[in-house]
Amino acid sequence: MIKVSCAIIEHNGKVLCAQRSSKMDLPNKWEFPGGKVKEETFEECLIREIREELGVEIKILEQLPSNQHNYSMSNVIELIPFRCSLQTFKIVLFEHTKVEWLPIEKLKSLDWAEADIPIVNYYIKTYK
Repeated sequence: MIKVSCAIIEHNGKVLCAQRSSKMDLPNKWEFPGGKVKEETFEECLIREIREELGVEIKILEQLPSNQHNYSMSNVIELIPFRCSLQTFKIVLFEHTKVEWLPIEKLKSLDWAEADIPIVNYYIKTYK
């Protein structure tokens, strides 16, 4: 099982959503940005991945319940979400096609990666 940390980045009442590039797995799907945990804590992974993918610094606020998803027999992930806030604000897209800041009630309007959908639903139910 691959462990993946992801960031639900909140700012001014909106949430950052990132669209995967056409060259990535799950092309053009939307996700909460993050990445695979290496030899580090989930939090250390997330801070590193957000710096690498978006060029910004975040502050982790709290961990939310994780979601396990089988993309295939050999590709099973556990997605571990964290609510976060921005510490720096100049976003640079190193991997994603684009980002959108959406109010919570608009989150379901995007075509999310399957592993993110239960996390989107939990977040809406808990924080709306």
